[in-house]
Parts: sequence; C-alpha cells; structure tokens
Amino acid sequence: MTETFDHGGGVRSVQVPIPDNPLGHTLVYVVDTDRGPVLVDTGWDDPASWDALEAGLAVGGTAVGEVYGVVITHHHPDHHGLSARVREASGAWVAMHAADATIVRRMRETPARRWYTYRADKLAAAGAPEEHIAPLRAARGHSAVPGLSLALPDREIVPGDLLDLPGRRLRAIWTPGHTPGHVCLHLEEAHPAGLPGHGRLFSGDHLLPGITPHIGLYEDPDDATVTDPLGDYLDSLERVGRLTPAEVLPAHQHAFTDAPGRVGELLVHHEQRLAGLLALLREPLTPWQLAERMEWNRPWADIPYGSRTIAVSEAESHLRRLVKQGRAEPVTGSEPVAYVAV
Repeated sequence: MTETFDHGGGVRSVQVPIPDNPLGHTLVYVVDTDRGPVLVDTGWDDPASWDALEAGLAVGGTAVGEVYGVVITHHHPDHHGLSARVREASGAWVAMHAADATIVRRMRETPARRWYTYRADKLAAAGAPEEHIAPLRAARGHSAVPGLSLALPDREIVPGDLLDLPGRRLRAIWTPGHTPGHVCLHLEEAHPAGLPGHGRLFSGDHLLPGITPHIGLYEDPDDATVTDPLGDYLDSLERVGRLTPAEVLPAHQHAFTDAPGRVGELLVHHEQRLAGLLALLREPLTPWQLAERMEWNRPWADIPYGSRTIAVSEAESHLRRLVKQGRAEPVTGSEPVAYVAV
C-alpha cells in the first residue's frame, strides 16, 4: 500500500519507491494550487514507482492527469525520473535550474562512446586499478548509456523568483553542491500548525534529517574548469540555515524542525571529515587510495562497483576543498596525481 501523509495547508507527501536502493523511497510532495496540484519531484522511472505515485495522488483526491506543474529539486533519477511520464499524462510544465538542465541536455546529446571514454579516463587519472576501469572500456561500443535519457525541462527555475503556483508563494533558493543546479523551495506561508519560524522548506537532498548527501563531481567532458562542489555545498548550507524555516520537508526520511541546528551538525561533520582526510594525507595518496581509506557505511571490500565510482568522486570533491583551502597539494610529478597534506 502506498504511504502518504498530509502535512496540512494543502501539502501532502507520497512515498515513491526507489528500486533496489537502501534509501527505499523518494518523498514526492503534492502542493495544492488554484490551477491544480503541483509536484515537487516525481520519483524513479519504474512501473512500481509510477503505480505508487498514481495511488498516492488518488488518496489525496486527485490524479496524474490533473497535475499543473512539476518542480524538480535536482536532476537525479530518483527525483526527475517520472517527469516525462507525468508531463505526457497531464500536459504539466516541468521546471529545473539551468545548471542541472544543462547536465540533462549534455547527457542526452553526448555520444555513449564519449561518455564511457571520459569516465574511464577520469578513473585512471584518479588511480583506479585496471580491473575497475576495464568494464567502461569494454562498453565504449554500446549505443547508449543507461540512465542518460531524462526529460528535458521546459521551464527554468530562477533563484530568488516565485514559481508559477497560483495562490501560493513558493520561492526558489539555489543550493548547489549535491548537484550544480540543486534548488530548495521556500513556501513563504505561515505554518499550518503555527510552528515558529518562516514558512516551510522543501529541501530535496540538500538538507536531510539523518544522513548527508553525496557531494561528487559533475563536469563537462569538454570543459577543464576545476569546480569546488563541497565548498558550494557548505556555502549553500549556511544560506539555508539563515532562512530559519518552521519545518523542513526533505526528499528522503521524514519532516523535521530546527533547520539551523541540522545545518550546524552538517558543517561540523564535514569539518571533522576534512580533518580526518588530512590525517590520511600524511602520506601521498591518489583519490582512489584516499577513497579506499575513508570511512563509509560499510567496508571498502563490501562496496559494489558503481558505489566505488561514486566514492572516488566524493573523495575528489573533498580533495579539491582541501587544496583550495591550502591544506593539501598535489605531489609534483606523480602519475596518477597523488595528494599530500601541507
């Protein structure tokens, strides 16, 4: 049975399952407007997920065909996956920040061979062993990359602007880090239960009550710009904390209060993690070697193939932050490049 929850004030959530994922589900929010329901995210593109979304909307007395618009917090498939199907069924608009829309467009337009080659080269530069890279090299002849055909949005979310929700005040807050175009959405209305604070915040994956979001790298294969996603995330956290919403409605786990307190916990967590990585970097390590030694939710030997690639991306994002802070530096002449604490 589909789990739904009425948060009051014309806001409900629907648990849309994520197949074969420990997160379990995405919380898709349904916001009533004068033109019909607007969804905040849509869930994973899977038949069971679609059925759950339909059933959850029905519990709230509406249907997919009545959806007026879809606001996407970020482009990941557990948030954006069903957007195309919702749009086809309802004629709804789909809105996303330009930075994430660019990623979606790039993934759709870049040939599969280019993607596989780029990923293989990135892993080789990070010091990954050949047995981890070999499947990517072998896949270069494939005609498509799984998961790279997400829907192109037809509206742009502009930071600071109110979105097109007739009768409601929903303002976009740009919170890059988890993805370059991640947005939180500030419902600038009094809390229906009278909780103290400033409205409610749909926080996507940016601010979660009990876990920290993945901070990795999202880059253009044809652009050599060195980004700092962890720095972006930490700056975005502080910006959200200053909003002091009465309640946070995240995309996973459960609603919670005290956003500034949770922001403070996450800032401390990341500083402690950076300090721990500096201790590891007393000897030169490649990003792969650093990932092997970092603390994860299970031993490195038990981490599956795809998750190891994600872990290396997270290790690189932390290395970039340390380098930018002047606390670590690349070892001259190392190949693949190793890093050491300063």
